[in-house]
Amino acid sequence: MNDDVRPTAPSADLIAVLAGIERTNELLTRVLAEVATTPSTHAAFVDAGYVYAAAGRLVAGTEDRRAFELDAEGLIEAFIDKARTIFPDSRLLRVYWYDGARRRIHTAEQQRVAELPDVKVRLGNLNANNQQKGVDSLIRSDLESLARHRAISDAVLIGGDEDLVSAVEAAQGYGARVHLWGIEAVEGRNQAEPLLWEVDSQRTFDLEFCKPYVTRRAAAPDGADPVADGSGGVPPTRDEVRFVGARVAARWLAERGAPWVTELLPGHPYLPGTVDQELLTAAEALLRHSLRGHADLRRALRDGFWEHVRAQG
Repeated sequence: MNDDVRPTAPSADLIAVLAGIERTNELLTRVLAEVATTPSTHAAFVDAGYVYAAAGRLVAGTEDRRAFELDAEGLIEAFIDKARTIFPDSRLLRVYWYDGARRRIHTAEQQRVAELPDVKVRLGNLNANNQQKGVDSLIRSDLESLARHRAISDAVLIGGDEDLVSAVEAAQGYGARVHLWGIEAVEGRNQAEPLLWEVDSQRTFDLEFCKPYVTRRAAAPDGADPVADGSGGVPPTRDEVRFVGARVAARWLAERGAPWVTELLPGHPYLPGTVDQELLTAAEALLRHSLRGHADLRRALRDGFWEHVRAQG
């Protein structure tokens, strides 16, 4: 009996299968390498109606927008700054600001918010009772779409309506994590329990956090509308505000030293929320004029501040 068994050559079909497996492995390796080097991305979805009502109630004791002024720009930047600390290895896609307007026509305040960098204003309608209509559906549509297309890995949702539960579930189904942020309620809760149950994490901002961004308007004489910016007189020019920004930067550099500058520079063009509020307060004291509600002047203030800081850094 001949014990000499010769190995048979692999068939053409087997060779094709092995080649296909090898190509698949190479593709998977490239995909995994790409995923490993792709930074995480987060976005914030802000129900402005909820923010106005909750912050106004907490700080000013009223939900009536006509009775107080909300520094939307400052609050948005504070939210961005907080997200940066929570998601240090993630980049911001943008902040979506959802509000209501009659016939979906931007108010002057909404136009100022829309001009902010990294912010997109999305408008629903206002009915005869000043109630928002269509805002929740806009939030659901954007949140689900971005999660489905893998445009975000984390979603910050600032709101409290139970109608948002389905959007949270859909986004999570596509692999995104949803983080619910809220504003402290004066009593009870201002966010629906089913929404609290569904999200991946929760965070609540207290009175001390919200207080710098809400200013109660003084009652205007003879029933006139209150002054929108909370101060009389002619607003300063952009150049004047830019100069004051540089002036405050120079003073703080002298007081706080080079290490403070080193900590600030990586965040350019954003300032930490606490520093931004300090800058605003200091500038208003020097100018003797409120900059709240003047998004263009607030940007000029930061431009002047950063120009001086970066020149010294």
